[in-house]
Amino acid sequence: MGLRGSIISAAAIVMIILSSFPQMILGLKIDQLGQGQSYGFYEETCPQVEDIVRAAVQSLSLTDPTSSSALLRLMFHDCQVQGCDASILVDPDFETREPMEMASSKNFGIRKRETIGLIKTMVEAVCPRQVSCADILIMAAREAVAMSGGPHINVPLGRRDSTTTPSSKLADANLPQASLDVDGTIRLFASKGMTIEETVAIMGAHTLGVTHCFNILSRLNEGDMADEMAPGFKMLMRLSCPLGSFTPNTTFVVNDPTTLIFDNQYYVNAIGGRGILRVDSELPTDPRTAPYVERFAFDQDEFFRAFSSAFIKLSSFGVLTGNHGVIRENCNLIA
Repeated sequence: MGLRGSIISAAAIVMIILSSFPQMILGLKIDQLGQGQSYGFYEETCPQVEDIVRAAVQSLSLTDPTSSSALLRLMFHDCQVQGCDASILVDPDFETREPMEMASSKNFGIRKRETIGLIKTMVEAVCPRQVSCADILIMAAREAVAMSGGPHINVPLGRRDSTTTPSSKLADANLPQASLDVDGTIRLFASKGMTIEETVAIMGAHTLGVTHCFNILSRLNEGDMADEMAPGFKMLMRLSCPLGSFTPNTTFVVNDPTTLIFDNQYYVNAIGGRGILRVDSELPTDPRTAPYVERFAFDQDEFFRAFSSAFIKLSSFGVLTGNHGVIRENCNLIA
């Protein structure tokens, strides 16, 4: 059974369960958060939505275990360009001359955009024009973290979708370079309201997935940052990316030995000189970030706590609420 069939089957199970009970309340409503978001935002208009998203992501993870890292990266890239507004899901408009967001080279390897569209179709069947694509993307990323072994994060909802799409130039300017150092990383996430502890924690998302070889070629060159790698690890990376500047874009290395599990192995690797990107290697040696790296390597619960806080801040960055933005019927189209 294909991806669409698996997800639709999961949705059918959810619908059967939900039809057996009175309308559910998903969490207690609390005071409105800043920017018009709240917990339990859909408790009256679409109380089933979190269960639908959860079942769909669970079904997807069974057919494609790498989907967790893909969904998390999709959310990160959406939020960092013009805020968490699902602009990354919009298909290119070939009538316009200016390349759109997905044309940015920094979005190379982005996957699972169509998955959010499929989940949206399922939600629309139950709650038409109530739930934004932006919220579905955040919920899917949240479920991806939990289903791969990470914390279950209670996120505020109420985002709306963008009515415009950023250019590839804006995406190029706002998405971080693979060669970003600690200073740049701290500034980047400070602009999202994060503390240094939360910045170190959000980098722990690198515990999932892979890194494409073309992003680390400069680190593997003699005289560059490769001397910060443990000698054996540097040799392993060169064997994994053997063609230098001729390495195909599809060649990659896994981020850590537990690449499908959301855990604190990222920090253990970094301390041991097995950081893949420049910032991965610098975090354990910079006096501002080293204490947090050591704490998270020793105590996974502390990492999960700080990561949850950082995730909420990132997912609330630049959101559209209230009368701003729209609720798209199709995530890939701006009607």
